[in-house]
Amino acid sequence: MVRSSTLAAYVAAAVLSLGAMSASAQIVKIDGSSTVFPITEGVAEDFQKAKKGAIKVTVGISGTGGGFKKFCRGEIDVQNASRPILESEMKECRAAGIEYIELPVAFDALTVVINPRNNWLKAITVAELKKLWEPAAQGKVTRWNQVNPAWPDAPIKLFGAGSDSGTFDYFTEAINGKSKASRGDFTASEDDNVLVQGVSQDVNAIGYFGYAYYAENTARLKALPIIEKDGKSPVAPSEASVLDGSYQPLSRPIFIYVNAKALAKPEVREFAEYYMRQATKIAKEVKYVPLPEKAYTIGLQNIAQGKKGTVFGGRNEVGVRIDDLLSREPKL
Repeated sequence: MVRSSTLAAYVAAAVLSLGAMSASAQIVKIDGSSTVFPITEGVAEDFQKAKKGAIKVTVGISGTGGGFKKFCRGEIDVQNASRPILESEMKECRAAGIEYIELPVAFDALTVVINPRNNWLKAITVAELKKLWEPAAQGKVTRWNQVNPAWPDAPIKLFGAGSDSGTFDYFTEAINGKSKASRGDFTASEDDNVLVQGVSQDVNAIGYFGYAYYAENTARLKALPIIEKDGKSPVAPSEASVLDGSYQPLSRPIFIYVNAKALAKPEVREFAEYYMRQATKIAKEVKYVPLPEKAYTIGLQNIAQGKKGTVFGGRNEVGVRIDDLLSREPKL
């Protein structure tokens, strides 16, 4: 389960802790994706215990886009990202002299959820999700029977990731065919707990976010199996469906990016190495899918060798599989 009860509680504690630190304290500063937050939070908690308080780790939740803005300004050491760095962000980092090491940490089954009292929606197709979320639906597709005549004449309540979220970027790319192409008349937040709360309180609600937040709230939410295309069977989000590649198009890798210069600081290098060694255990705890051990070994090698860049070339790819991810060489 997600280790802290809410993101807000953890971040508030981190801010208070930061305020109490002495000027000489060793600090690792992290920000970015709320989807990656549960893994990084777990690693940070264990790392700080192992260091007996000698190193402090602060973790913010600005969203992937908001975090990259800070990362490319050199304000943080580590960036949580639920999608790869984009070309525009690569340019910003390059202009500021910021180089980075890209470290995949797990796979996520981006999960579409409904209220558990919804007894009529058993699965949903990618085409139906597009009807719900495409820009042309704004102000027009407002009732469930407009998406599918077999569904009830009831108002749709939409909850989704905010525009600074990598989850928003990935979902819109996978479902609508273009990153950030989405209707705007929905409740948006970079804090996934806000979305959990919204869907859990309305029988006509539907939303999406990382699997860890669904796994922590299975009594309050119902996950929808996805039908990728006509003729295919519904596939529910799970470790098995991510590993075998059948949960498409919403299975995706998630990352941390480490500032290459910050690795000269012992506390940042130790944290990054600790992350790679503990990622399998923590990913399982928070219900994400760990990568093969080979991936974390490669991550440790990339840290040791200072291997900079991204294997995605500034693109947010849909449908990338684990084996493909591990076969690529990073480039700046």
